[in-house]
Amino acid sequence: MNEATYEKITALQKEINEKHKQITALRKELTDEQINDYVLKNGDGKPVLLSSLFNEKNELLVIHNMGKKCVYCTLWADGFNGVLPHLTNRLPVVLVSPDEPQVQKEFAQSRGWGFNMLSAHGSTFIADLGFEPKPGMHWPGVSALVRRGDKIFRVSKDNFGPGDNYCSVWPLLDLLPNGANGWQPKYEY
Repeated sequence: MNEATYEKITALQKEINEKHKQITALRKELTDEQINDYVLKNGDGKPVLLSSLFNEKNELLVIHNMGKKCVYCTLWADGFNGVLPHLTNRLPVVLVSPDEPQVQKEFAQSRGWGFNMLSAHGSTFIADLGFEPKPGMHWPGVSALVRRGDKIFRVSKDNFGPGDNYCSVWPLLDLLPNGANGWQPKYEY
């Protein structure tokens, strides 16, 4: 192994870590965006107010998932499902998709997901939060919400995609000489 190359990698990794700290600091400077108390639907199709999802906490993570149609979103959700107990020890986490409640419920059960799953079908929630740039076109990502009194604010957001910080598969594959080598996620292997 080439020691000089590892030293370069280590130096770049330190730069990336520093940039990550800078991004985290900049996110704290964002202006909070007040959002509506949307009505979503649970797996039985019953209405659920966004404000009720905070439980006794004042923070909430909303995972924006494109639904059953997206193998990439499924890969991310499979990974989040593994760390869900750790996250929910800190704050409530919900997964929202455009799928109808029954479709979403059946798909979550087939994957063994433990998320609080909610459907935004028939709602403007996904579009209003910027994850549906055109009707029927959805993007995956995450919104960090806080509740102050009876108002809800989005304090940060990010998009998901191959190579991001939210899915461990891509950095692991990047360690190989050929990287992902054309690999794409599947529902079953």
